[in-house]
Amino acid sequence: MTELKDIEQELNRFRGRLLAAGAFVLFGFGLLCARLVFLQVYKHDELATRADNNRIAVVPIVPNRGLIVDRNGIVLANNYSAYTLEITPSKAGDLEGTIDALAEVVEIQPRDRKRFKRLMDESKSFESLPIRTKLTDEEVARFTARRFRFPGVEIKARLFRNYPLGEVGSHLIGYIGRINRAEKEALEESEDQANYRGTDYIGKLGVEQSYERELHGTTGFQEVETSAGGRAVREINSNPAIPGNTLVMSIDIRLQAMVEAMFGDRRGALVAMDPRNGEVLAFVSKPTFDPNLFVDGIDVDSWRELNESIDKPLLNRALRGTYPPGSTFKPFMAMAALVTGKRSASQVIFDGGTFQFGNHTFRSHGDGGLGPVDMARSIVKSSNVYYYSLANEMGVDLMHDQLEPFGFGRRTGIDLESEVTGLLPSTAWKRRAYKRPEQQKWYSGETISLGIGQGYNNFTALQLASATSTLVSGGQRFKPRLVREIENVVTRERRRVASDALEPLPLRPAHVELIRRAMYGVTQEGTSTRVFMGAPYRSGGKTGTAQAVGVRQNEKYNAAKLEEHKRDHSLYIAFAPLEEPTIALAVVVENAGFGSDAAAPIARRVFDYLQLGHYPSEEDLALLRQGKAGAPVGTPRVAAEVPLPGATIVLGSPAAPLPGLQGPIASSDPAAGREAPPAPPAPAPEPRPAAALPVDTRGGLAAAGLRSGGTP
Repeated sequence: MTELKDIEQELNRFRGRLLAAGAFVLFGFGLLCARLVFLQVYKHDELATRADNNRIAVVPIVPNRGLIVDRNGIVLANNYSAYTLEITPSKAGDLEGTIDALAEVVEIQPRDRKRFKRLMDESKSFESLPIRTKLTDEEVARFTARRFRFPGVEIKARLFRNYPLGEVGSHLIGYIGRINRAEKEALEESEDQANYRGTDYIGKLGVEQSYERELHGTTGFQEVETSAGGRAVREINSNPAIPGNTLVMSIDIRLQAMVEAMFGDRRGALVAMDPRNGEVLAFVSKPTFDPNLFVDGIDVDSWRELNESIDKPLLNRALRGTYPPGSTFKPFMAMAALVTGKRSASQVIFDGGTFQFGNHTFRSHGDGGLGPVDMARSIVKSSNVYYYSLANEMGVDLMHDQLEPFGFGRRTGIDLESEVTGLLPSTAWKRRAYKRPEQQKWYSGETISLGIGQGYNNFTALQLASATSTLVSGGQRFKPRLVREIENVVTRERRRVASDALEPLPLRPAHVELIRRAMYGVTQEGTSTRVFMGAPYRSGGKTGTAQAVGVRQNEKYNAAKLEEHKRDHSLYIAFAPLEEPTIALAVVVENAGFGSDAAAPIARRVFDYLQLGHYPSEEDLALLRQGKAGAPVGTPRVAAEVPLPGATIVLGSPAAPLPGLQGPIASSDPAAGREAPPAPPAPAPEPRPAAALPVDTRGGLAAAGLRSGGTP
C-alpha cells in the first residue's frame, strides 16, 4: 500500500528551515555590517593612522652642531660630512657572518668590531649602528654595487665634529662623543628627549658640554612614503632642522696657543682675565690632548697612553688641579690684616730669618733674615716671618672669614662644569673632614704655615686669578666667563653673555693702592725684578714657591735629590697696567722651583702680548720652555704675523679688541674666511670623561711633615 505524504506539513517544515537559514544569513550579514560600521566609522582614525604608519616613515633630521669661535672669529670647532657604513642588528640576521662578508668589500679593522660590539651593548637592537666611519668614495661605490647582499646594512651621510687647532685649548673647548647609556636615560627623562631623536653625539667636556643646548640646535623631521620593501618612494612633508648657535668665546686663541708653547713639555696652568668684566682671555692647562681623538671613540692604545700617563694630560689643571698658593697668598693676608686692624701699613716686624712657636722653628727662605720690615717691604721682599707672626695673631677662623670672600675655598661659578672648591681651612672644616676626635682638634701650630700659603691651603689657578682680579680692582667681583656672545645662525642676532656681577667687597681705596704699589715693587726691586727689566709698562705681581712634598724639621730641601714630580711648584700672580688694571692672571708651573724662575717669565710675555702686541722670539721661547728665561731676549715678533696652524675665520665675525691693544689681532691664514678643516683623524671606544679623573692634590695637604718656611 502506498503511503500518502502530508504535503502541507512538508511545506511548513521546509518554510521553517528556510526561515531559519535566512535568519542565520541575515544575522551573519548583520554582524558583518556591524563590524564594518565599527571599523569604518568608530575605528576609522586609528586604523587610518596605522595604515599611514605602515606607509609613511618619519625620519628625524639631525641639526648641524653650532660653531665655536674665539673673540676674533677664529674657528675652534666646526663640522664636516662623511659617509658611514651602518648595520641595524635586528634586520641583519647572522650578524657575525654579515660583518665578515662586509670585510671583503670594505676594510673593517679589529678596533671597528670592538667598537661595534660596545655600541650594541649600549643600544637597542633596532638602532642603526656604525661598523665603519669616514668611508672613501671608492669604498662607497664598492658597497653600493653589492648592497643587495646585505639586508639591514646601509650607507648614511653624517656630520663629524672637527677641532682645526688640535691640542690648542682642548681643556676649555672640550669634545663631543657618542651618547652613552647613562646620558641616554637622562635624556629620556628630560624635556629634550624629542629634540635628541636621531642624535648620536653629545658634549662631553668643556664648553661643548656646558653649552650643549645652545650648540645642539633643533631637530627637524621628514615624512617619507615607503614601499613594502622599506625603500623611500616620495617625500610627503618635511620640517627642516635648525642648526645650533655659534659660541663666541672671550678667549684669544693666539694668546692661548702662545702660552701653551711657552710651557713646552712642562705641567701647569694659567688663567688670565679682565678684572673689569670677568672675561677670561686665556685658560691654559698643560699638558693638553687632541680632542679629535675622542669624536668617534678613542682607540685603546691612545686612551691608555692618555689615562696612564704620569703627567695626567686629561686633568684640567686650571679648573680641577689644586695647589698651595705659597707666597702669592701674602698680598691677600696683608689686605686681611688692614681690614681687621691686626696690622697697620707702617707697623714694623723684625725678620730674623726664623719664627719660634713652642719648640718648633719655622724658617724663612735663605740663610738670613730681612731685618725690620713693614707691610709693603714684607710683600716686596717676601718676608715669611712677617706672615708667620700675622697668622699667629689672626688665627685660622679670622683668616678664613676674611679670605673666603675673595673666592678661596669655593667655586668661582665659571661657565664650565666640574669645577672643584679647593680648600681654605677653618676649625669647622677640620671637624667635618676628620672622624677621630684627636684629628678634629685644631692645633695652634697648624695656623702658622697658613700665613705663607702652605699647610692645608689648596686652591686652583682659576681661584688665584679670580682673587687677584678682585684684589687689584678694588673689590669688584665677577663670575669668570669663557663665552661672551651667542649668535643665532638663522637671524644673525648676537646675544651678550654677561658675567654675573657679585656684590663688591668693601675695600678701602687707600688699602688697595698700598697693595698695588707693593706688588709693583716686586717687579722693580723684589723677587721678579730681572724678569720685568726694561718693560715699557708698569705692572704688579707676586712670586710664590709651594712645596709638593713635606720635609722633616731637621732636613733641608734639596731639589737635586728629589724626583722631578716631588719638587716645588712655581707660581706667580700679576696684573697690568698698574693704574687701571685690565688684565689679572695666575700662573702655576708644576715642580719648576722658584716663582721667579718659571712662572714670572710666562706672565711677562703675556703682558707683552696684550700691552705691546709682541710674540716671543724663537730664542726666547726655547729659554722659556727650559725654565731659564728672565727678561725677553732676541727681537720679539709681531703677534699678528705669527701663523696659527689650521686657523680659519668665520666671515662677518667682528673682532673684539683686547686690553692694551690698538685693535684685534687678525688672522694671517691665507684661507681666512673659508671653512676648510684639515683631513679628519682616524676613527677610534668611548673613554670615561676626564672629569672622573682624580683631582691633582700634589700640594702638601698634611700639616704634619710640612716643611717649615717657604720660598717666594
